[in-house]
Amino acid sequence: QVQLVESGGGLVQAGGSLRLSCAASGSIFSFNSMGWYRQTPGKQRELVAVITSGGNTNYADSVKGRFTISRDNAKNTMYLQMNSLKPEDTAVYYCHARGWLQDYWGQGTQVTVSS
Repeated sequence: QVQLVESGGGLVQAGGSLRLSCAASGSIFSFNSMGWYRQTPGKQRELVAVITSGGNTNYADSVKGRFTISRDNAKNTMYLQMNSLKPEDTAVYYCHARGWLQDYWGQGTQVTVSS
């Protein structure tokens, strides 16, 4: 079974930075795309950033210019660099991978941004 494990979350003050990592048990080259989602209580899970197998990226309007998604195929790891963090960014962040037949999700990592 494919496993995705997030790390790097924590507590940071507004304006600070964090880097999230998502380590996959298998080669991430086999995934059609990978991305980061986030969710807060009472809200739908929303897409934050996505990167395709071809290297194309896309971001939610709320994080454009502040977040950067990337991947390292040799390390089977995807990253989300988060700069200029705002209290509105507080959420559980989930790693996601889309394969040919099914989707995979990590367990999530908490990001809390204080004002």
